[in-house]
Amino acid sequence: MRNAFCLGKGVPPGNMGNAILSVKKKTRLTENLRSKVTVIKSLYIVIGHEVKNQNKLLAEMDSQFDSVTGFQGKTMGKLEILPKGNQTKLLCYRMLFSLFVFFVLLDY
Repeated sequence: MRNAFCLGKGVPPGNMGNAILSVKKKTRLTENLRSKVTVIKSLYIVIGHEVKNQNKLLAEMDSQFDSVTGFQGKTMGKLEILPKGNQTKLLCYRMLFSLFVFFVLLDY
């Protein structure tokens, strides 16, 4: 079809120059579109790599948060056991610690 168009079939004799310009314009527009598609394709690939990296980081963060949650749960379990024990011993430790802090701050 393109060759027939370039040979002048179906084109009035005076418009042969316009037909060639039209083909050149279409070729230029096609090349322009092809370059734009190539740019968009490369951006798509870069975005895909970035999404994979972000998903990997999110998965690592999720596993770290899960481990911290487990550690925090174990610590809270141990702290719940603490008040159930001997209260006088705990009170004595608190008083000794308070006195220690008081004397350390008094020296400064």
